[in-house]
Amino acid sequence: MTTTLRPTEPLQHAADGTRSRRYHVCVNSRPVGAVHLTTDPVFGPSVARIQELRIEEPDRGRGRGAVAALAAEEVARGWGCERIETSVPAESAAGLRLAVSLGYVVRNRGMEKPLGETPPQLPSGSLGRPMTEAEFAVWEAAGRESYARTWIERGVPAAQAHAKAEHDHHELMPQGVATQNMLFSVLEHEGARVGTLWLAVQGDRVFVFDVEADAAHRGKGHGRTLMLLAETQAAAVGSDRIGLNVFAGNTPAERLYESLGYETTAYHFAKTLL
Repeated sequence: MTTTLRPTEPLQHAADGTRSRRYHVCVNSRPVGAVHLTTDPVFGPSVARIQELRIEEPDRGRGRGAVAALAAEEVARGWGCERIETSVPAESAAGLRLAVSLGYVVRNRGMEKPLGETPPQLPSGSLGRPMTEAEFAVWEAAGRESYARTWIERGVPAAQAHAKAEHDHHELMPQGVATQNMLFSVLEHEGARVGTLWLAVQGDRVFVFDVEADAAHRGKGHGRTLMLLAETQAAAVGSDRIGLNVFAGNTPAERLYESLGYETTAYHFAKTLL
């Protein structure tokens, strides 16, 4: 039997410059699933994303998904893409096996933790306070550069990495330190600044965009305190969950989050198209 992709719509061109197309996954012309392929709005037309890959239950376990994914890669190559990405829910064991078997590499993962009824207490001598405008200006510039460097270290071309950093910071913080639903904090310990925290309030969930102990104060437990501060601030705004993203290979951060009760919700994969 032959597994192919059959377009279900014309190639779409969005206002943000991305292209997109949906397909049926067909076996001898019989639809057995669907694929949605796009390009990335930030990384640009050289990066494709498999937004959806679904095989109907009766046809699973027969290699249809693998063939569909490979066919999507061929379409992406035809679009001139040099890299392809996808995200897989942590509970999808079959999806994770498929991504790994096709050569996709985990670049980062999403994690989440439900919050208890009682917020945690910060260690004695530690307290959080709002970031000042002057502190924000210095912090934002350094954070943007650090964010770009993180992507570069994971194989993203420098121009794409810097473009993503510029885009994300502009989109997320259009009013700077006064941006609505954003919390920018400084952690102090015994009167000295020891770290910074950036949270976003997203309905009933708070998301940790950035947490960092200052270089001179690392290795002293302040990273854990910053995460406890995140939980107390999340509880204060009425959230019942807290989430974050962690890049693969950042072992200290991964161990910290796991020790605090965070569980992986999704894995984000990337693959170079040769």
